Amino acid sequence: MKGSKGKVGIIGAGIAGLSSAVRLASRGYLVEVYERNSYPGGKLSEIEKGGYRFDAGPSLFTMPHLVDELFELAGKNPKDYFQYEKIDITCNYFYEDGLRLSAYADNNRFAEEIENKTGEPARKVLDLLENSAYLYDSLAELFIFRSLHKPSTFLNKHALKAYFRIPFLKFFDTLHSANARSFKDPRIIQLFDRYATYNGSDPYQTPASMRIIPHLEYNIGAFFPKGGMYHITDSIYRLAKDLGVKFFFNSDVKKIITRNGEAIGIQVNETRLLFEKVVCNMDMVNAYKYLLKEEKQPQKLMRQPKSSSALIFYWGIKRSFPELDLHNIFFSSDYQTEFRHIFEYKTIYDDPTVYINITSKYNPSDAPEGSENWFTMINVPHNSGQDWDEMIREARVHIIKKVSRLLNVDIEPLIEVEEVLEPRTIESKTSSANGALYGNSSNNKYAAFLRHPNYSPHLKNLYFCGGSVHPGGGIPLSISSAKIVSDYID
Repeated sequence: MKGSKGKVGIIGAGIAGLSSAVRLASRGYLVEVYERNSYPGGKLSEIEKGGYRFDAGPSLFTMPHLVDELFELAGKNPKDYFQYEKIDITCNYFYEDGLRLSAYADNNRFAEEIENKTGEPARKVLDLLENSAYLYDSLAELFIFRSLHKPSTFLNKHALKAYFRIPFLKFFDTLHSANARSFKDPRIIQLFDRYATYNGSDPYQTPASMRIIPHLEYNIGAFFPKGGMYHITDSIYRLAKDLGVKFFFNSDVKKIITRNGEAIGIQVNETRLLFEKVVCNMDMVNAYKYLLKEEKQPQKLMRQPKSSSALIFYWGIKRSFPELDLHNIFFSSDYQTEFRHIFEYKTIYDDPTVYINITSKYNPSDAPEGSENWFTMINVPHNSGQDWDEMIREARVHIIKKVSRLLNVDIEPLIEVEEVLEPRTIESKTSSANGALYGNSSNNKYAAFLRHPNYSPHLKNLYFCGGSVHPGGGIPLSISSAKIVSDYID
């Protein structure tokens, strides 16, 4: 019977909050979700302006089976809600020396592309992707799909397999040093170093275990949801409503109500609402700072260095570029200096790596005919009080010059629509502490153990999901956090 297991209140309708709602409703809980914004999705939302549609946040879709699983758990056919296709070119890469590479979904073709254009042996590329698969097979069950805060996680066959493989996992190398041993060409090292940015980290500091990420993109594949990335949010939201989940938008949660060491409800504006369980999809740091002010604070975790953030220009471009695809990277000529600016100087390098996502390549209705919707992003530091207005103005100039130079076209006159998202507005719209996209950074070999658990160590019946807690940021890990939370609650 629906609701027979109790009533759960969820703070935040981000992808993890939505996934938690689906899982708990499927298990018989009565679920209510309270969201400060007027829409679901958190970072995974959309923008429409001047005839263009943009996915506002995450733009790469991997591990679609984790989304399908939500529908299957609810006894639904995923295709009735959500459809996607595998893309043939994972990303196009542009370098200052004129090199252009296409990362084909076919690994052999991708490896041959690198060998033919750079001289790096194809075998080395395939070896790296095989190593990435090995890392995933060794670590995923332990670090992605299970809680690191349960003894049982470390006392099972998956953990034993990881223990035996520790000498081969190179935990104490950095991602860059591992890649530099695999390749001689600095451009290919840079290509595989960039996967540190997938969780807001620095390849010159983050551990070599981050080599696990290419497995998701190449061996499993990169995909495009029909209708764009926001279709992920919309489909899970519709599923949750079909399961009886109640959503309350424009609802600002002011406090998690506690009594005698237990979470018993939430305060929304001036109204107190009681629940048997409370799930918080709000950034962990801001949740303690604003919703749990009177409770014990996890100071060590809250003081951990934050991940990078993003500066995004949503540009409506009144021209099409056949040399561009869904995902495109224009590399900095000095990657190490770029990351030093982000994490050490807390500023923006004048030659940033530029990422351009163009969903109209796959979903033509996202832009007027003959035009393209450019989601143009660079990695930037989180907000620590910098002069962002001046930094954004300068960055815009550098981005336009760089892209124009590498495409041999002046793009500035082609921009007819513009919206901007930057660390200050990321925090205000998504409650991400300091505008950091992924919570704490992973520039530490112990980073996996320096994330908040998916439950409160001090308050019974309070749970945490989303990118700021275990297992980390990004769509797959946020969905996984929802699974861990629902398993704890059940």
